[in-house]
Amino acid sequence: MNTDTLAELLLWSSLVHYLILLLWFAGFVLARERILRLHGRWFRLGEQQFDLIHYSAMAAYKLLILFFGLVPAIMLKLIA
Repeated sequence: MNTDTLAELLLWSSLVHYLILLLWFAGFVLARERILRLHGRWFRLGEQQFDLIHYSAMAAYKLLILFFGLVPAIMLKLIA
């Protein structure tokens, strides 16, 4: 596999992951109470804890996409 193919694969993978992140955010915004009730059955979470967990997880997921998808793809494009 050459560097151009790998860079393209990483870019497409990053796009898919950003779409997953957008769906997660949309679901969180539009169905927050419903998700909170569902998780409240399994775990004892307050609203602030619930929001903090989701916000932190979204931020971590976004950073992982950036560091393991976009940055390597950009570096491969620059090298090629």
